[in-house]
Amino acid sequence: MMTEAACAPPGSASTAGRIPGNKGIWVGITCEFVEFALMFIVYFLARYHYPEAFRKGPEQIWTTAGAINTVLMVTSSCFIACSVGAMKKANLGHAKRWMVAAIVTALGYPVVKMLEIDWNLAHGIDGKTGIFYTVYYYLTFNHMVHACWGILGMGWVLARMSMNAYTAQEHDGLEALASYWHATDIIWLAIFPLFYVLA
Repeated sequence: MMTEAACAPPGSASTAGRIPGNKGIWVGITCEFVEFALMFIVYFLARYHYPEAFRKGPEQIWTTAGAINTVLMVTSSCFIACSVGAMKKANLGHAKRWMVAAIVTALGYPVVKMLEIDWNLAHGIDGKTGIFYTVYYYLTFNHMVHACWGILGMGWVLARMSMNAYTAQEHDGLEALASYWHATDIIWLAIFPLFYVLA
C-alpha cells in the first residue's frame, strides 16, 4: 500500500519524527482497531467451532465483488496519499484533484457492496443462512459503516481545501483523514482473505 511518503518531497523534514494527523484521530483509529479485533476474535471462535461452515462459506459468496472492493480501497488509499504529498509540496490544485479521485474511487466501495448484498439475497444468502454468513454480514457491514464515515470525511476535507484551510505547513486535518482511511483499508485487507479466499 502506498503511503504519503511515496508522494512527498524527498527528505521532507515535515515527515520525519512526527505522527501524522492529530491525537484525536489516533484515539479513534485505536478504538476502530480494538472494535474489529474483538470481531475477529468472534470470527476465529466461530471458525473453530464450525470449521465445515467456514470451509464452504467462501465458495457461495461473490468473490469478484470482494476483489473489486479490495482494488477500490487500495486505490483510494493511494490517491489520498498522493493528495497529502501534493499538499506538502504546496500544490493545492493537485491535492484537490487527488482528493476528488479518492472520493470517486471510494464511492465505488459501497456501490459494489450493495450490489454484492443484492446478489447474495438473490441467491438465498442472508444473515440467517448459517453461522459463516452471520459473521460475514456483521463484519463487512460494520466495515462499510466505517468506510462511509471515511467518505464523508473526504467530502469535508475537500470542502476545507476549497476554502484554502490547509497549507504545506498546516494540514493536520488532511493527514488525519488519510490515517483513518489507511486504517480502514488495512482492516479490509484482513477481511477479504478471511471471507472471500480462505476455504
